[in-house]
Amino acid sequence: MIEARRLRKEIQIPAGIDVELGEKITVKKGKYVVSKKLSHPTLEITKEGDKLIITPKGFTKREKKIINTFKSHLDWMLEGVEEPFVYQVKICSSHFPMNVTIEGKKIIVKNFLGEKVPRKTEIEENVEVKMEGDVISITSPDKEAAGQTAANCERCTRITNKDRRVFQDGLWIIKKAERNI
Repeated sequence: MIEARRLRKEIQIPAGIDVELGEKITVKKGKYVVSKKLSHPTLEITKEGDKLIITPKGFTKREKKIINTFKSHLDWMLEGVEEPFVYQVKICSSHFPMNVTIEGKKIIVKNFLGEKVPRKTEIEENVEVKMEGDVISITSPDKEAAGQTAANCERCTRITNKDRRVFQDGLWIIKKAERNI
């Protein structure tokens, strides 16, 4: 029983945040909603009052790792609905004048290194993208979605078979989301 108390993790739910447990865990506050499926056969997530409690069925190192991972995911979800995560991506072009536009749920890069066919990348669900000059701001209450969208932008303009020291054109992440806790 002593071992169970040591492995058990409690997460305080801040005031004003609504947490629903089910097949997916949903965290809501105002207009921000984050849902994630967190399930494991040897773990149980319950809500008692204003706390989320993660308890293991077994007491091994594997359960401890998964408990800490789930705790981190839940912390990010709670933090994201309070204040959304922001990534910034800079548009850099030196060889050809690159044109970047946002159309619906896609970011389109035209004339990248003089290519005739535009490069396109997807914007993840629950992500808001804005362009301010040569900086693209990616905002979302879901840290993984914001980070994946920023990574997709960077990957979209990946250059192969050229010297990276000379060809530094592309979309580059200049600011990542920071932890406020």
